[in-house]
Amino acid sequence: MVDGHRTFVIVGGGLAGAKAAETLRAEGFTGRVILIGDERDHPYERPPLSKGYLLGKEERDNALVHEPGWYAQADVELHLGQAAVAVDRAEKTVRLGDGTVLHYDKLLLATGAEPRRLDIPGTGLAGVHHLRRFPHAERLRQVLRTLGRDNGHLVIAGAGWIGLEVAAAARTYGAEVTVVEPESTPLHQVIGPELGQLFTDLHAEHGVRFHFGARLTEITGQDGMVLGVRTDDGEEHPAHDVLAAIGAAPRTSLAEAAGLAVVDRADGGGIVVDASLRTSDPDIYAAGDVAAAEHPLLGARLRVEHWANALNGGPAAARAMLGREVSYDRVPYFFSDQYDVGLEYSGFAPAGSYDQVVVRGDTGKREFIAFWLREGRVLAGMNVNVWDVTAPIQELIRSHAEVDAGALADTSTPLTSLVPPAGAGPEGG
Repeated sequence: MVDGHRTFVIVGGGLAGAKAAETLRAEGFTGRVILIGDERDHPYERPPLSKGYLLGKEERDNALVHEPGWYAQADVELHLGQAAVAVDRAEKTVRLGDGTVLHYDKLLLATGAEPRRLDIPGTGLAGVHHLRRFPHAERLRQVLRTLGRDNGHLVIAGAGWIGLEVAAAARTYGAEVTVVEPESTPLHQVIGPELGQLFTDLHAEHGVRFHFGARLTEITGQDGMVLGVRTDDGEEHPAHDVLAAIGAAPRTSLAEAAGLAVVDRADGGGIVVDASLRTSDPDIYAAGDVAAAEHPLLGARLRVEHWANALNGGPAAARAMLGREVSYDRVPYFFSDQYDVGLEYSGFAPAGSYDQVVVRGDTGKREFIAFWLREGRVLAGMNVNVWDVTAPIQELIRSHAEVDAGALADTSTPLTSLVPPAGAGPEGG
């Protein structure tokens, strides 16, 4: 029974927002919980959009965070298909697009991110796509089926995770695929050139063509339809459709208009939050893709756009809103599926942050674990077609302990044996 003595408002109808609402009720909060989402769909998880759902292997409802009836059962008030357009911090209100004004005692911003747009001629043509929401995935799934049937050609701008997963899906449908990427390998900023070549080879084996060291400068067309693309090195590629997979930008406009501290766009953007996910306003929190959090474990401000961050960050923010002691120090984690390759990545090792890459296993068979190290300490680990190793990988990262590279590469040495016992790390605990 809701008593209405306090009202917690959540802006953002994705995974982070839905899990925050669930946690508030699970932790015994009896006040009003209001969840605002600008999509008409009930909150859903986004990984299926570039994986199982895009491939036609999963039903739409499988992606829902909760059954639609759960919200009424949990006394969570839904405002779907409604954008929050303003936050008045002095009055502690949120105004919706239809004029509705909602009071809050605590507010969570889980507004997520949006696809970055190509700023070139031709983006208004009918065959230009982005992938972030269900309608995007539905449209793209139909396009890939048609391209596969008609031997059509898809050009993908960007060889990041979304670009590669869509490339794999497109080839599974039988479409011709060209990926245009400004770096020298796929996933260059995430895993570096040492491992990026493996993904070049994987996709090339399945018929994907790569054009590295180039950017799209124009999408050409006729009668409103895509005919091809041009790149900044003078090349032209035929295309019936184009996918812009050049990253996502955090949706910070609501926070900025409210005067909350945000990270400069040049530095990745996001709403500034502390380790408890509190913003510069003590009654406002942020979680998920939009939050640039001070990470206690990594000693850096970090904005993570992956599923696990929304899954765990929403509940952490909810507990902080309830006055619990929260120090959000989860090891960043994500997963990907491409053809017969499945992988999990834990940690944070952007290009230039590591001085050594150690491989354990057989890269030729694509059954291995890669580790990124700095001064002998594990920053990140990626297991490829090797399973049930996430826990020891994350424990190695958490320990900050120096690890013998030879033992790390030796498949006969159990990973668990390399994790120092509790209290034996460099920080004594």
